[in-house]
Amino acid sequence: MADWVKVAGSLSAISAGSRTTVWGVNSASAIYRYTNYDGSPWINIPGGLSDIGAASDGTVWGVNAGNQIYRYTGDQGTTNWVGINGSLVRIDAGSRTNVWGVDSANAIYRYTNHDANPWIKIPGALSDIGAGADGTVWGVNSSHQVFRYTGDQDSTNPWTNVSGSLKRIAVGSRTNVWGVDPAGSIYRYTNNDASGTNPWIKIPGTATDIAAGADGTAWHINSAGDIFRYSGDQPS
Repeated sequence: MADWVKVAGSLSAISAGSRTTVWGVNSASAIYRYTNYDGSPWINIPGGLSDIGAASDGTVWGVNAGNQIYRYTGDQGTTNWVGINGSLVRIDAGSRTNVWGVDSANAIYRYTNHDANPWIKIPGALSDIGAGADGTVWGVNSSHQVFRYTGDQDSTNPWTNVSGSLKRIAVGSRTNVWGVDPAGSIYRYTNNDASGTNPWIKIPGTATDIAAGADGTAWHINSAGDIFRYSGDQPS
């Protein structure tokens, strides 16, 4: 059984909110949205971004090479992107109300759902972050340590360390969490922090970025920019 199906195109970052909401950017900062048709898979969306976050409800946010922040509004009018105050290097959206990012100093920010005062700083330091549709949030730091957000359960310690070593993380939901380690190996969360000595199961493949949707969807891209969609949960 093939674990991954290759999809035509070339991307440097990818995000998936669901089977039908998949976005990516390429090495030239061009933005692409998945058409849901592998025969002609991508439509170019005007703009330039370096990282992107796509949610299951259709919400999309991005940041550009200048760390400027944008929210997609192309489904609402003639303007494709609305600038939001702030400075971030990585961003992810689980839903319209669950948007998180990290800045160049590894500071963590959560969207307040109010553009006039858009960000609240959350204690901690992360280099990548993933936000799910159900409010789940995970992150990894520059030492590749893995953390799950528990600040909605314990105000004194907003992050719980989970065993593992990852440089990229993606969250679709509480039960759909994926990561990539420093060597490029792909891991999926077992939903059991104490699963033996390792809460992660290794999935075949090599990746530089990973995407996970609320419905179980997963995509990855490799160092050559090749794009793959997970099919290991489907009969061969």
